[in-house]
Amino acid sequence: MSGTTRKSLFERLQKGLQESVAHCRGELTLKTVEVPEDPPQIDAATLAALRHQAAMSQSVFAGLLSVSTKTLQSWEQGTRHPSDAALRLIQLFTQHPEIVCRSVGLPPVTLAGVSIKPMNRGRSQIVIEDR
Repeated sequence: MSGTTRKSLFERLQKGLQESVAHCRGELTLKTVEVPEDPPQIDAATLAALRHQAAMSQSVFAGLLSVSTKTLQSWEQGTRHPSDAALRLIQLFTQHPEIVCRSVGLPPVTLAGVSIKPMNRGRSQIVIEDR
């Protein structure tokens, strides 16, 4: 346990009000952060086509994504769906395959006709144009 004590509720509220007043007077600038959009979705057939276009086996592509081959197979068969973290990595791979490949020690690949298209409710989807 640390030796510091937590300030009382009154002290914390007082500090917050003082900061609010300082902000209104222009004496204090509050940082704002924009939350990134959700990663784009990808369907089973597009994921398999993306892997084929990269000329990777299931085991190599699974290793690139740090998942098991069985997990990748279930994604490609449509029985399971990638997590948001996996979708974000797939997004990075579609946009910058050379960087992702280099970071895991694979030779760079080039992807053609892969894009991210907007869908409804602010979501997007990875598509391959020439399928």
